[in-house]
Amino acid sequence: MELSWQKFMLILNRFGKQLTILLVVLLISIVYPQRVKFQYEFQKGQRWNYETLLAPYDIPIKKSPEQIARDRTRLVESFIPYYKLDKQVETRQEELLREHFHTWFISVHGDSIAGELQDRYNLMWSNGQRLLSDVYKEGVVDIDPQHLNRGPDFVINVISGNTLRPRLLSSLMTPDEAQATLYLKYDSLSLRGTNLPTKSLFQGLVFPNIVYDVAHSQKMLDQALSELVTTRGIVRKGEVIVTKNAVITDSIYDILLSFKEKFEQDYGPASGASLVYLGYLILIVLVFVAFLMYVRAYRPELLNKWSYLISVLVWPVVFIYLTFLVEKTNTISVFLLPYTIVPIIMRHFFSYRLAFFVHVLVVLLCSLLTSVGYQFAFIQIVAGVVAVLAVTDARYWGRFFMSVLYITLTYVVGFFATELIKEGNLAQIDWPMFGWLAGNSVLVLLAFPLIPLMERSFGFVSAISLVELSDMEKPLLKMLSLKAPGTFQHSIQVGHLSEAAAKAIGADALLVKVGALYHDVGKTVNPEFFVENQQLYNPHENMDCKDSAAMIISHVTKGAELARKYRLPQKLIDFILTHHGTTQVGFFYKTYCKEHPDEEVDPAAFTYPGPKPRTKEEGILMIADSVEATLRSIKEPSEKVISDVVDQTIGRKLSEGQFTRCELSFKELEKVREVFKKQLVSIYHPRIAYPS
Repeated sequence: MELSWQKFMLILNRFGKQLTILLVVLLISIVYPQRVKFQYEFQKGQRWNYETLLAPYDIPIKKSPEQIARDRTRLVESFIPYYKLDKQVETRQEELLREHFHTWFISVHGDSIAGELQDRYNLMWSNGQRLLSDVYKEGVVDIDPQHLNRGPDFVINVISGNTLRPRLLSSLMTPDEAQATLYLKYDSLSLRGTNLPTKSLFQGLVFPNIVYDVAHSQKMLDQALSELVTTRGIVRKGEVIVTKNAVITDSIYDILLSFKEKFEQDYGPASGASLVYLGYLILIVLVFVAFLMYVRAYRPELLNKWSYLISVLVWPVVFIYLTFLVEKTNTISVFLLPYTIVPIIMRHFFSYRLAFFVHVLVVLLCSLLTSVGYQFAFIQIVAGVVAVLAVTDARYWGRFFMSVLYITLTYVVGFFATELIKEGNLAQIDWPMFGWLAGNSVLVLLAFPLIPLMERSFGFVSAISLVELSDMEKPLLKMLSLKAPGTFQHSIQVGHLSEAAAKAIGADALLVKVGALYHDVGKTVNPEFFVENQQLYNPHENMDCKDSAAMIISHVTKGAELARKYRLPQKLIDFILTHHGTTQVGFFYKTYCKEHPDEEVDPAAFTYPGPKPRTKEEGILMIADSVEATLRSIKEPSEKVISDVVDQTIGRKLSEGQFTRCELSFKELEKVREVFKKQLVSIYHPRIAYPS
């Protein structure tokens, strides 16, 4: 079982990264549209750059969305609503009137109704019933609030059983108007001597018998909207749509849009889906192959370290899926997405060149998904260049905000210029798009909190963390200053030398400076065994040379252990492990050889475990550490002595092969040599002897 697991791990280490890249390619490819793409790109006001286009089939000319919206609004405004006549209302109110009338008549004339009194009762009731019926025949309507103040010519459809009768709303009465009309008729009849019941019986008796039918009105409106004509003509098969080099006018533009929509309907997902997918897959693979060619040539470490590889591959996956979701919603512009976050963050952990290549990778893949076309790719790539060059260091908020401002200006100017090319008219520019670009600039600020998140997720070291780690109150540095003050001063001096040399050759000055502060923290375990911390007593005088050498060498391994215990980044631990490379503890080795002339001495017991420096920064620190330690042992070094020490140190490290794995070139070594000499001369220059 153990053997098979080891075999699996070997296969994973050998082919795992290639399989991961393949998985990312497949994961990306599934979001691309699996349908035939319309082959023509066109813009209103531009010239038709293709051959003369004939209609391959009948093409209904679609109305523009704005025109359809206007037609819908016009239809809604002219729609005749439906009201329902409820005949039961009149019957119900008549019964209520009869009850009130009967009660009133008995109270006036007594319980016995017969003979002449019966005739009077019938006549009065008949006149009162006719009065109420006349009001209801004209119609009493409960007007819906949305139909108020619609003017005297506003028509409604009144449904009565199975019949439909259009009525002017002004010809109907509201309950208040009906009540007033009833009173007028009552007064008119009573003046003529007509026998009527008392007027008070009619108080509050009128109730609307025509009410708004919401359900039926909405149903009929929906039906009318569904039948709304969305076309305004047709282009017959074989007719010319647009000739070569012709200007695309508004009418031609509408025809081309209609052609594109019909094409996408006729050749949808079911038409050649597998071949379309294959085409997109080939393009994605092509982009990744080009990127991997660059990686193999200039950044092979990406294929050697999982954390590096995943930190790069995560960006195309994230932004392609974000672009897919934005394009699918059709409510958010793709220009809102902060694509320049990619080069900003990558720039803090890798080189300018890699940051830009990753950005181009993301933009090329996302441009296949967007409907914006060349405008998207052009603006994003230019903004990426500005992001790579303008964003120098996230440690300084002022500089970071200025960088974001430069990126925003690039977006605004680039979009404005491309809109002028497309539209040729200031009035036709998509001005609301500048709001999305403003939102983009706000989202770019997310790069600042994402930098430490990436750092902790993938084991990187950012400038923000390095500044924090350089604080002298940090536990390890505090311990070093208290337990080994001589080593602490040595580390500070090495840091200044290394920083100056790194700046001269374009290396990471902050990284090597902080690495210098921590490179000798292992000496805090036994500080008295190191000469810079000794006062009057040297413990090596009573020790065997091998034991002394082992004690000196141990500060490297113990320093790495302390660094891991205090959770220092691996990049700083590498400085601890490599600052002596595989050199020997020369003094004890030579002394031991003199004391044991007949013994074949194994130099391994006097050799640091390494590894050798693997970066420019580690190489600079090795030289600075050795030079500073040597000069510290010389009482008053002259300029010549300083020059000789620097030359001899660099020459010795070269002859020992300490820089064989280092990226330092001979040209850079010469610059480092000159910087060290200049810095050290200024440090050890002769001072004036002040009188006592």
